[in-house]
Amino acid sequence: MTDAPGASRTPTSNPVLRRALVWGGVLAAVILVVSAVLGLVFAGVDGLVSALVGTVMAVVFMGITAASILLANRFAGSDLFVGAFFGIVLGGWLLKFVLFIVLVLVLRDAPWLNGTVLFLSIVAGVIASLVVDVLVVARSRLPYASDVQLPKAPTED
Repeated sequence: MTDAPGASRTPTSNPVLRRALVWGGVLAAVILVVSAVLGLVFAGVDGLVSALVGTVMAVVFMGITAASILLANRFAGSDLFVGAFFGIVLGGWLLKFVLFIVLVLVLRDAPWLNGTVLFLSIVAGVIASLVVDVLVVARSRLPYASDVQLPKAPTED
């Protein structure tokens, strides 16, 4: 595959992923405020802290995936792109898995957490990130065969 001189090798999915990160961050801020207020009202300071922890967990886990894909896309055009891409994305998933297990073990007996508020804020963050991802991807204008350079038309001599 040969590229035209000066052609950009940045994958066309990057703007979509950046938009998902931005809108995910905005929605996470809204969820953070709403869940913190509701947690404070219904469970006191423990509920407030639980809502903050749960929302931050959801945002971090949502952000790791998109950020790892954006990082992996920096290798586009290199001979190692496929291996680097899947290695970085798989590494992000493994990081999330290990981080989740560590957080569960560390936070399971914390007396300052309200389990119900923590759970509900994590669920709200996950659902919100899924909605953002669906809306951003559904509204994006990417061709089915993006990042492909077609061969030149044959010339008759």
